[in-house]
Amino acid sequence: MRGSCPCAGPGYTRYGGNTSCAVVEIDGEPPIILDLGSGLRPFGVDLDRAGGEPARLVALLTHLHWDHLIGLPFFSSVMRPGASLDVYGPRQDGPGLHELVDQVVQPPFFPVRVQDLAGSIAFHEVGDDDLAIGSAKVRVRQVPHVGTTLGFRIEADGASLAYVSDHQPPVDRQTVAAGVLELCADADLVIHDGQYTEEEMEVKGTWGHSTPALRWRPAAPGVSG
Repeated sequence: MRGSCPCAGPGYTRYGGNTSCAVVEIDGEPPIILDLGSGLRPFGVDLDRAGGEPARLVALLTHLHWDHLIGLPFFSSVMRPGASLDVYGPRQDGPGLHELVDQVVQPPFFPVRVQDLAGSIAFHEVGDDDLAIGSAKVRVRQVPHVGTTLGFRIEADGASLAYVSDHQPPVDRQTVAAGVLELCADADLVIHDGQYTEEEMEVKGTWGHSTPALRWRPAAPGVSG
């Protein structure tokens, strides 16, 4: 997944050029979408090719930065009558999650509004919560980043996945926030922010992202990173 801005060209073949969007598939249940970046568009194309009834989907949205939201108005699977998408995202101070998305997906910034799509999209605000989505147990914890940001842990069919797409470590890089540790502890798969090299981190250490190397010690009890 690509951070900040979708990119195209042969230079982006290995790691991909679409911004944050991953899909968790559980046998016999609708997939769970992780973030609504530009990767949501090709996922919708694949769903439409598969045919069948209008999609009834769930998405977990980490935060409202453009690269995590830009795929929503291009998601063809919610442009069919009868389709539905439930989006669980970070609880906001002031305007609600739905209202804030409406402020972005509307003229003059975009030619249509969310409510103009043929399917139904519902927004649900969450914080440090534990949810049940079908048979999956979903743990939600706040993650240090620029603006209110969430991370998720999904447990289903005896497996666990942690999704921490954007994570700002403390400048001294000596601690990890307790919520991040809770999400990642003993997970079978961790999808984690690795936007910067070690050299870039020296310059961009306060820009909200991490390196692939997590060489920090856990925070002391009661101390967040």
